[in-house]
Amino acid sequence: MDSKRTLGKVFKYFTLLLGATFSIIPILAIFFASFKTGNEYGSTGALALPENWLNFENYTRAFSEGNMLVGFKNTLIILITSVIGTTLIGSMVAFVLHRFTFRGSKYILGGFLLATLIPAVTTQVATFQIVHRLGLFNTIFAAIVLYLGTDIIAVYIFLQFMDSISVSLDESAMLDGASYLTIYRKIVLPLLKPAIVTVFIIKGVNVYNDFYTPFLYMPKTDLQVISTSLFKFQGPFGAEWQVITAGVMIAIIPTLIAFIFLQKYIYNGLTNGSVK
Repeated sequence: MDSKRTLGKVFKYFTLLLGATFSIIPILAIFFASFKTGNEYGSTGALALPENWLNFENYTRAFSEGNMLVGFKNTLIILITSVIGTTLIGSMVAFVLHRFTFRGSKYILGGFLLATLIPAVTTQVATFQIVHRLGLFNTIFAAIVLYLGTDIIAVYIFLQFMDSISVSLDESAMLDGASYLTIYRKIVLPLLKPAIVTVFIIKGVNVYNDFYTPFLYMPKTDLQVISTSLFKFQGPFGAEWQVITAGVMIAIIPTLIAFIFLQKYIYNGLTNGSVK
């Protein structure tokens, strides 16, 4: 019995170490490449150490020529607006579906699920025509409106947490004369804080890393985001990968800082939502 437990622990830690290794190796390769020159990048291996660790020319070029400051500004505007809007809409939808019983509620939830099963590529022509006719093409509102669509993951997370909020709180508030909007704003929404933080992080990472939507609907240079700012280093005859990797390392910093400070909310939010 002890030998089986020992073997199980060895296997567990081996798989964790293997997964961590496969996760760290690509980051190390990008980090090493960001300090290399063009010739050094082409003549050395991916995990070969750079000759000069003080070579910050790639970082300077990525930040200045890539105009990453504008990219960070536009990304921040789109991210904050989209994440807040999606969270509010998703929590409202979950509140209505969970607290009210009406004909067709299951079909509404099924409609959200069905929408996620349809490949986004198949609807891009129709989506582009709608955005263009609304006059949103080549504006920052094109990405915001598209990101504001409530995704099924946010709805399900809020629905799971709604199970832990007693209906008696709503009934007590209604006896005191509170409306449904007041119940949602002053009772339900504050109690959904762990779920809100979880949705903030999941949706925020998706918006921050998305390249396709800004590239297709916001091609103007002054509307570039952080994911499209590095695309200018990709040319028809090749790419300056050492500069692109430096830009990738710069783009990773905000995500890494956010994860360090908010990781406990991710784990607690997903765990609590799964059991309640």
